[in-house]
Amino acid sequence: MEHPKGKLIPVGGNEDKGTLQEPNFAQKHNLNFFGLQILNRIVDETKGKSSHIEVITTASSIPEEVGENYMHAFGKLGCDNVHLMHIKNREDALNAEYVERIRNCDCVMFTGGNQLRLSSIFGGTEILSIIKERYLHEDFVVAGTSAGAMAMSNTMIYQGSSSEALMKGEVKITTGLAFISDVIIDSHFVTRGRFGRLVQAVAANPGCIGIGLGEDTGVLITKGNKMEAIGSGLVIIFDGHNIRHSNLADLQEGTPISIEHMIVHVMAKGNIYNLKERKFFSDVHHHHVASLT
Repeated sequence: MEHPKGKLIPVGGNEDKGTLQEPNFAQKHNLNFFGLQILNRIVDETKGKSSHIEVITTASSIPEEVGENYMHAFGKLGCDNVHLMHIKNREDALNAEYVERIRNCDCVMFTGGNQLRLSSIFGGTEILSIIKERYLHEDFVVAGTSAGAMAMSNTMIYQGSSSEALMKGEVKITTGLAFISDVIIDSHFVTRGRFGRLVQAVAANPGCIGIGLGEDTGVLITKGNKMEAIGSGLVIIFDGHNIRHSNLADLQEGTPISIEHMIVHVMAKGNIYNLKERKFFSDVHHHHVASLT
């Protein structure tokens, strides 16, 4: 199977003002929504400051405000070829001008908000198939924060309260934008205590690697396989391939889950994880060339 030529950059994000309110977590109205260092890395991985970047605000319930934040942040980095796409429904997604811009840009960036809006508005559209084609065959970058990160995988969490998540039945999963299979991405991982939510998602789909992104933290995935932690926080990896006992299938809704032998890795900036081999490397030098292929 050929490797994708493009790059995926899911970011934990801290900017999803349009998200469903979660009790116990005040929404942050924070213009410096995630470290400029991550945004800078996205620009570097694209084509530098002159990169043509399209920011897609579909997930957000306040797209204009979120879009302005991005324009401001990219502007600080000296990028002057950044544009906004306020695609609010499936009709907007058919807009020929948007389709043309997606054909010609160097990077698309999906903002935070509600990931179910991304899957339901882009599923089956020409825009989504162009993004997939370009990601597979060109040096094309797909970035996303928060909901935009969670929607990248084939298996996507779209609901599930954090506190109840180690009780069966609290985590809802659907099909995401499917740029990458066999992973499940969750965000706001540390501040909202979503360990339980991702553990349950992986226990239900043990062929998937769970990737929990802290705020101001992301991963750079190249060739659909090599994953490097970027940003200031932690990335938690859950590998369920070797789960021995799990009571998930036989449980009543609302009862506690038990799982034996879930493997967990904690990655900080610069650590590498090989998704196909399910191996951790402390840095790029230890990640020998053979395992890159």
